[in-house]
Amino acid sequence: MDSFRNENEKEKPRTFSHFKRLGRELAMQYLFQCDLNNEIAESQEFYQLFWQQAAESGVFPDNRVFRKGRAYAEKIIEGVKSKHSTINELLVKYSEKWDIDRMAVVDRNIMRVAIYEMMCCPDIPPIVSINEALEIAKNFSAEKSSTFINGILNGIKDELASSAPAQEAKS
Repeated sequence: MDSFRNENEKEKPRTFSHFKRLGRELAMQYLFQCDLNNEIAESQEFYQLFWQQAAESGVFPDNRVFRKGRAYAEKIIEGVKSKHSTINELLVKYSEKWDIDRMAVVDRNIMRVAIYEMMCCPDIPPIVSINEALEIAKNFSAEKSSTFINGILNGIKDELASSAPAQEAKS
């Protein structure tokens, strides 16, 4: 199975209107693979292999959008790795009655990308991060995952918004 294709995309390369969407998808796919291996701090060899497979998959055009998407994905990946504990704490807190290990691996990593953006990318409105997560879920996750993801991310968005003024006052 080619990890860069989903069931609806067997024949033609994907087109991306914006490099950030591509970056989010690539970051989610990389984090997904790390998660399956129960490892967030993986080897450099694994990291390079991931990018080689992405480039050679034929799914992504070798153009400026892919290069900028990769750069954005790398930023997200590094950010999620550095904030992994905090991100997981938020996931646990807002996923009432759901153990983080019971969540679908793809859903967990879609949310990690969005949470990182909401926490660390002030130039991206939180609602954009949530909407992007929902769009990515439509392509990579189960039909009902969007409702689950939306509920958790909205709760986290509200908490982050209410704590932002307190953080700014400390500065």
